[in-house]
Amino acid sequence: MISVFYHATHFIYLGRIEDGVKHFVRTTFDLLRETKPFTSPRTNILELRRILSDCNSILDVGCGRSSPLRFVSADSLVGVDVYRQELGEAKKLKTHDEFVLADAGELREYFKPDQFDACVVLDVIEHFTKEDGLRFLHDLETIARIKVVVFTPNGFLPQSSHEEGDYQEHSSGWETGEMRELGYRVIGLDGLKILRTDHHQLRFRPAPVWAIVSWISQKIWCRKHPDSAAALLCWKKL
Repeated sequence: MISVFYHATHFIYLGRIEDGVKHFVRTTFDLLRETKPFTSPRTNILELRRILSDCNSILDVGCGRSSPLRFVSADSLVGVDVYRQELGEAKKLKTHDEFVLADAGELREYFKPDQFDACVVLDVIEHFTKEDGLRFLHDLETIARIKVVVFTPNGFLPQSSHEEGDYQEHSSGWETGEMRELGYRVIGLDGLKILRTDHHQLRFRPAPVWAIVSWISQKIWCRKHPDSAAALLCWKKL
């Protein structure tokens, strides 16, 4: 098993090293300027900030080109993705301190037990089969020291790939009850499930109006009743 720390071609560094110390150049992103009020994206990021407030090192698995974790404060934020094009775009935006080109199903080959305070997977686990997804959660719980955070659609949401190799097809669905049985706390996000379609897009138009309706439904009902929500935010303290 080859450790990524001795196989430098897997790492894409954004910082420079002076006197043996790495100086990060991750961009600082402004949540208020880049997200709209009364919308799910801003609310979801605020929830992530709250849950990760005690974590200084975070592994963002399946980070994509513009991960919501770019708005979360951490001393070390490492992004992992198997899609080279997405990782390249994230590198240009400087969303993380370090980037790793790797398959999410092979994390144990790259990272050590308890290496990060938190492992975070946003819209990732549903791309695994149920059996592989359970194995994936175990790997995350091994690599994380404090907690694991999972964001996923509520139940199975059919979704196919747009193009070959884009890793967008869904293979499983995850529900409140089973995540709680696995030891996770769960809240509902993205408003009522009936208001959303694939890729978390709003089902009805005009979108700005329904975005506010979705946000209101999340605030007054879905957060505490995740079974009715479009998406689940789950976290487990280790």
